[in-house]
Amino acid sequence: MTPAARFAAAIDLLDALEAAGRRPADAVAHDFFRQRRYIGGGDRREISDRVWAIIRQRLRLDWWLEKIRARPSARFLAAAHLLLAEGVALAEVPRAFPGGQYAAPPLTVPETKLLAVLENARFGAEGIIHPKMPDPVRLNLPEWVLPGLTRRFGETLAAEAAALDQPAPLDLRANALKIDRKQAAASLAAEGLDCEPTPYSPMGLRLPGRRPVLATRAYQEGLVEVQDEGSQLIAALTDARPGMKVVDLCAGAGGKTLALAAAMQNKGRITACDVSASRLEGAVKRLARAGVDNAERHLLETGDRWAKRRAGSFDRVLVDAPCTGTGTWRRNPDGRFRTGPQDLAELLPKQAEILAIGAGLVRPGGQLVYATCSLLAEENEDQVAGFLAAHPDFAPVPLAEAWTAAGLAGAPPCAGPYMALSPAAQGTDGFFAAVLRRAG
Repeated sequence: MTPAARFAAAIDLLDALEAAGRRPADAVAHDFFRQRRYIGGGDRREISDRVWAIIRQRLRLDWWLEKIRARPSARFLAAAHLLLAEGVALAEVPRAFPGGQYAAPPLTVPETKLLAVLENARFGAEGIIHPKMPDPVRLNLPEWVLPGLTRRFGETLAAEAAALDQPAPLDLRANALKIDRKQAAASLAAEGLDCEPTPYSPMGLRLPGRRPVLATRAYQEGLVEVQDEGSQLIAALTDARPGMKVVDLCAGAGGKTLALAAAMQNKGRITACDVSASRLEGAVKRLARAGVDNAERHLLETGDRWAKRRAGSFDRVLVDAPCTGTGTWRRNPDGRFRTGPQDLAELLPKQAEILAIGAGLVRPGGQLVYATCSLLAEENEDQVAGFLAAHPDFAPVPLAEAWTAAGLAGAPPCAGPYMALSPAAQGTDGFFAAVLRRAG
């Protein structure tokens, strides 16, 4: 594809995202490219990178467009991003709209005039950031989440907001059932993908930015799985061991189930549970590709008595609770717009309910791990505090103790009783994990 054709396709994808409402952007993009199989892998990455960059700056772009009273069409957002975020000179912007087959139609007279107004409004601006921007826009954070993140980060909030602004690296986990980390890195390097070990997870590998990992032999043969280092550490802290009975209560498509099975060396039994049949079905191929044969699936349905029948029978229970996903915003920048205060209000009682169900499954002396990919204390420390108040037979295992017991080398990546990771501090997505032990 020509650069102009890629730019036009990016505008089309932005239009598709706008029409999709609250549907996740990665799912919309998947369908978009599946319907356009003629777009090659390299072109897809360039188109996606541009669109994700625009989404990442959408709060600031909307502020600018409101300032000049411009409608935020996909075309004008793309043009404004060129001018404000990519540093393209005003006179050069029309080159992205050359017209003709496969290219975006030329800028209209009104669009050209609005771009000139936008250029004139940039006095005092540093790139896309203007000194008159309110704090939420300047930090590129929705207003509703600012109090919670200020509570969490205090004086380091600006650094954390800047880290959330950046594209995420691509983390992989070497599948210990088939290969070690050094061998996995060599296998990827042989296919042109150079990576480096992650600093905390003993099985983690990191590649800069998006890479075509799914097309590699290493992935297709189950030697590696895509998994953020923070997610790998949650699985590690669960401390699943060979021969144990383990349940992944909110398993989704099985990412942490795979890591738990590898830690168990395919010995014992792990049950992957979820309320979504489609998500559990998606785990089937992943489990088979990874060579996992000690896992079973269970669909949790209304009226299901599965949890009651298995009360107190598991050595380890992982509750990777549904959450706002604020810790993944560098990876899923559309989450800033798909999630709001109403979602937080709905999730808090649901998290507490799932946590209580998980507690009932833990045998005396066993452990419960509560985890989220949220940066908000309401979903993390506050949930744990409420749980402990209602369940006096559980006590927190200090992070340093849990880290050593799980066989993880060195010091934990953060201080405090629980694991709380963030993009700026640890270079991972934002994750939280609390290890809670039931009295024997």
